[in-house]
Amino acid sequence: MAKQATAEKRQRRERGSINPDDIIKGAFELAEDVGIDNLSMPLLGKHLGVGVTSIYWYFRKKDDLLNAMTDRALKQYVFATPYVEAEDWRETLANHARTMRKTFLGNPILSDLILIRSALSPRAAKLGVAAVEKAIESLAEAGLSPEDAFDTYSAVSVHVRGSVVLQRLYDKNRSTDGGPGDFEEAMIVDPATAPLLAQATAKGHRIGAADDFNFDYGLECILDHAERLIEASKKPARKK
Repeated sequence: MAKQATAEKRQRRERGSINPDDIIKGAFELAEDVGIDNLSMPLLGKHLGVGVTSIYWYFRKKDDLLNAMTDRALKQYVFATPYVEAEDWRETLANHARTMRKTFLGNPILSDLILIRSALSPRAAKLGVAAVEKAIESLAEAGLSPEDAFDTYSAVSVHVRGSVVLQRLYDKNRSTDGGPGDFEEAMIVDPATAPLLAQATAKGHRIGAADDFNFDYGLECILDHAERLIEASKKPARKK
């Protein structure tokens, strides 16, 4: 028994041997296994091989730790997302949106921290504002009014985030009980009463699904509207 106790003791870190970076890194590792909702200070302490008081020394509560994780996640997200350029605004905005979606879908922890968890630290919020300002500036330079540039980017942002959150909820619903991931999967389509719906679904179309087809369709609609606004701004005003 004494030998076993000694072995367990050696597995623990020495007091003061851990730092905030180690804790944040360990929190991401643990979140990959248990998710953000189930992440706790005691579990993290066990994962890192330290007493929970060593974590509380740097992060007094879970929200403080989640804020630090969000700061790091938002930096990763910003660096992974290409800028919107005025010269080829449509192509770069579409690439920006698709890359945002791909980045979030490829990293559920990133999605949960930035999209589903509403709280942002002041540092993270400031970083987000700078990125959005750059995109709106490019759209205004491309020919949109400042208000239309704002509304266009806002619509794209909502479209991306909505698509990702729906997919995340779909994945969570499927993993929880193995049942339908969304209402569309539970629908029973009778061709006799819903012929148009039956025709579309038979060809692979899915209503309300956060799939690539629905995402691209919505994105192209937003871009088409922005392009019409730019073209309209180039026409000379009619004389009264």
